[in-house]
Amino acid sequence: MNDQTTDPEELLRQCEATAIRVETPCGEGSIVWRIWGDDNRDALPLVLGHGGQGTWNHWIRNIDALAARYRVIIPDLPGHGDSAMPTEVRHTAISAALAGGMPALLGETGKAIFVGFSFAGAVFTHFAMHYPERVERLIVVGTGGLDTPHGKTNIGRLTGLKGEERTEMMRSNLLGLMLHHRETVDDLALHMLIANARSTRLPLLHLVMPDRVVQVLDRVPAPVDAIWGEFDRPHPDPGLQEEVLRRFKPDLDFRVVKDAGHWVMYERAEAFNAELLDLLDKPPRR
Repeated sequence: MNDQTTDPEELLRQCEATAIRVETPCGEGSIVWRIWGDDNRDALPLVLGHGGQGTWNHWIRNIDALAARYRVIIPDLPGHGDSAMPTEVRHTAISAALAGGMPALLGETGKAIFVGFSFAGAVFTHFAMHYPERVERLIVVGTGGLDTPHGKTNIGRLTGLKGEERTEMMRSNLLGLMLHHRETVDDLALHMLIANARSTRLPLLHLVMPDRVVQVLDRVPAPVDAIWGEFDRPHPDPGLQEEVLRRFKPDLDFRVVKDAGHWVMYERAEAFNAELLDLLDKPPRR
């Protein structure tokens, strides 16, 4: 990605232009997958999943570092971005749509490491239960569904706001949910907030909260690890989240990225990349 431009649309366009685009069936349309690092076929591929009201671009600050070593595959999850709605708003239908794309992406019997941020943590946990033959390892990042108290978030309405007043509310909303430091709410984050929200059609809440992950986690045979931002607003107190996850996966490797909010891989990309790559360097437990 060219760091010479700071225009958000151009940054996204340049990053997307380096990807291979693959479409596989979903509902009445398709899931759109983007692939970087396609030459890195000696290592297990990484399938990265975005948060609710997000798209592939939630990972824009991580793609280069990860694709230097891995084949990185990122879908727009069903009902988000360029992907169609699933046949039903249920995890079984979402998992089936994702599984339908696996032969084109991984071959008939191939596996991958699945890394799910926030909403995708719940999606990939259910997928790992339904299709364990495809999941070598699962890493959840700031995911909900653990039946822990929801943190205090602060989201205001944009309706009727214009100009700087609207921009300031958008900035406040990102700080009220996704990011911890005001200086990390840059033009790219603001641009993605609106563009991604406009393209989201899938109702999300009942697919995650309050306990959709812990309902099925003990039926996931793959090793599970986790990464959390120190100041995650919707799912606060990393120690509590770790405690809950360890009830189901006692040998969990749980990492905390200091000085980061919920969107940890955007706000502290370098530290997050280091933690994820270190996790991946260590063989998973069985």
